[in-house]
Amino acid sequence: MTGSAAIQASLYGSHALPLRPVGQVMQLERLGAMHQSRLSFMRALVRRIMRERWQITPALMELDDQGYGRVIYRIQAPQGCYSFVLFSDYLSPEERNDRVIATKWDLTMALVAGDLAAEVAAGDESYLQKLRDNVPKQEAGRVDSRVFVLSRANRSARNFDYVVDQLANGEQPDAEKIAKVGYLYRTTAVYGSGKLGMADWQKVQSHWLDFARPFSAEMFVCFMLRNFSLLQAEHIAKIRNPETYKPMELGLKRYFGIGNSTGLGMAPYLINHPLLINRWIEMRELALARICAMTEPDGSTRDRFGELLRRCDLHTREVFCDDEWQQDNNQMLLNDLQRLQEQMLNGISDWSSLLEWSNQNCSLQGQELLVSVLLELYPTLVDELEEHCCQNDVMDLNPQMPLSTLKSLIEKHYDWALEIDFSKPEACQTFWYRSEDKMEPRLGDCEQEPGADKQMPLGIGFLVRQCYDQLQEFGGDEQATCAQFLLEQPQSRGIVRRIQAMSNTLFGEIRANLLDKDVLPMHLLRAKLAFFGVSKFDPRSKLWVRNTMFQGAPLLEDIGKPFADDWFMPLNPQTQSNR
Repeated sequence: MTGSAAIQASLYGSHALPLRPVGQVMQLERLGAMHQSRLSFMRALVRRIMRERWQITPALMELDDQGYGRVIYRIQAPQGCYSFVLFSDYLSPEERNDRVIATKWDLTMALVAGDLAAEVAAGDESYLQKLRDNVPKQEAGRVDSRVFVLSRANRSARNFDYVVDQLANGEQPDAEKIAKVGYLYRTTAVYGSGKLGMADWQKVQSHWLDFARPFSAEMFVCFMLRNFSLLQAEHIAKIRNPETYKPMELGLKRYFGIGNSTGLGMAPYLINHPLLINRWIEMRELALARICAMTEPDGSTRDRFGELLRRCDLHTREVFCDDEWQQDNNQMLLNDLQRLQEQMLNGISDWSSLLEWSNQNCSLQGQELLVSVLLELYPTLVDELEEHCCQNDVMDLNPQMPLSTLKSLIEKHYDWALEIDFSKPEACQTFWYRSEDKMEPRLGDCEQEPGADKQMPLGIGFLVRQCYDQLQEFGGDEQATCAQFLLEQPQSRGIVRRIQAMSNTLFGEIRANLLDKDVLPMHLLRAKLAFFGVSKFDPRSKLWVRNTMFQGAPLLEDIGKPFADDWFMPLNPQTQSNR
């Protein structure tokens, strides 16, 4: 039984639900057209916080009249107590830089196990001082395994001072202005999984069960940063003019998210963790298959569907970006949404037919947004699948596998790689390497730059083709095994192990040549960010993108109140009031 079949058996018993073809789903451009959904990690995290009623309170708040100082939030979750520690420091305009080469930031922060505020209250500030000495240094500092996420952020030059001035003068920020940049801070890196001395994923998963889902702790830090940014702005405004100050209205407050800048550093993850990526995509596809097989659109569901299409249309119109490529994508999406609304008026007999219609009449952007909208309609069929997004990411080598079996696996699962003509110079013109200065991934051009001999092994299609050609030339008998082959070709150990492991999956391999001269890394970034749950993509080049996180999500003060989990494709409050 394959991994996919085992999951289906455990979730559906005897039901065999048809999934979309892997050749369709795993196209690089389609992955780059994905949107946030109910299964995105931010959505799952917020549902958990609200459902379990986490107690999150500022336990130490030492900020001066400019908002500089130190803060500790105490997080009491069902499985343990944690601390979110934040340091706010003055940053001169000439020192402000969102690039990875920056060495100073407005805010630096860490998520720490245990009740740090209680230690300070008891007179022991030794660990807090250790964090104060190292967290603001980020990569130049060192922390221990009590820390499991480290991050930093800079103020939005267009929003922060404006919002403080408005609140101090007793006015509310203009929603139209905020729609252009929907955050007060943007983070430029969120580190976890053992970097800089932090706890690795295995420890987090086994010791701190409240964060034992992929990227749950990292998303939580961004959630907390978003809440602190609002608290800090109100704090400064109140001190600046206590007589006229008014706090921000809750509807506008929820519309603020947290900004994020994401570059090539994220791209290799999708290649280096294929078993995990397979699980994420498989859960999304299983959710879609459930909906198509187990539901028929009734009147109220059709109404809700139309409402979500209109919301997506308005949300897309509120996306501001200068990038021509993204503008074209957004316009294609608006055209698709218009077609979908017209098709809805013609009548919807079943969701499978609508999906097939979209494949023929919509762009990839529209097709994949339709998937997200359908998932939004059926929370009872979808939300439980978030529990299955973890996966042991270890790939074992089977040295006794016959070479004939290995060759058959390649021909069956990697036929897409065998179809690529790697003899053409442009097919291997791009190479991926790691910068010595910042240990961050970069792209090189074989025709213009040296270093291809030190490239990262991200060209899976090329490596498979190379291995296949070596198998064809291998002189062993029909009973030869992988062990015998690897004695002659030890450099192929990694790709052989990968081929064997991935033969039990459907969706782990991206079916594209990442070495091609025209490869667009933005598709990789978009795919992973969609799983995170971000919105409002604003590419700054083909190599990095700004986006918005947690826009429309509940606030800390909403915990314990009724929660509908309806912040998909959020709209600015002025748009909502005019509907």
